[in-house]
Amino acid sequence: MQKKISDFESKNNLNFKNKTLLRQVFVHRSYLNENLGFDLDNNERLEFLGDAVLELVVTEYLYLKYENPEGELTNWRSALVKGTMLAEIANKIGINDLMYLSRGESKSIGKARQLILANAFEALIGAIYLDGGYKPAKKFIENNLIIYLDKILENRLYKDSKSLFQELSQEKAGITPQYKVISEIGPDHAKKFTVGVYLGEVMEGSGVGSSKQEAEQMAAQDALKKYDDN
Repeated sequence: MQKKISDFESKNNLNFKNKTLLRQVFVHRSYLNENLGFDLDNNERLEFLGDAVLELVVTEYLYLKYENPEGELTNWRSALVKGTMLAEIANKIGINDLMYLSRGESKSIGKARQLILANAFEALIGAIYLDGGYKPAKKFIENNLIIYLDKILENRLYKDSKSLFQELSQEKAGITPQYKVISEIGPDHAKKFTVGVYLGEVMEGSGVGSSKQEAEQMAAQDALKKYDDN
């Protein structure tokens, strides 16, 4: 594992003075439950610190570069630091391959794994800050996260799918989308909702989610894809 972590460090242009601190980034709490007496604590305190550093760096960058109103800057920041984005980058830079996880968590997929990776990415930022200060943490965030800001702005990814589809449908058809639940299955604690989005009587897309709100977003996303294909 030490060799893998060393390779990770080189690949991502990191140079930790405290190698133990870097190793702690990858320790999930579930691993400690199965490995009592392990020599490191979990990464949650590092994540706590990294979350604050990440928000400061991104906020400072947006404030200095753009003169847009606070509400717009807030939406842009939210799109940049959302969990799915952090998880994607964490996977890209190799964090997933280094995690200390319990046997159960090592099999996790979907949102559960995304959360683990997003938290580890923030823990890494916290560790970089502790090891070298604000400057290297800022450089890491700029090189690995802020580089995606232009894409977010260009594709309006700071808006949710429902907002985008409403704008599009009003522009193209002069109609406000309506969402209807098509089906609900499963017990109360694990329901799955299927929702359709309609323009008038025509269903433009459908989506499935663990809540009505999530299913509506998925339906809007499905409808947007059809518009993009046309």
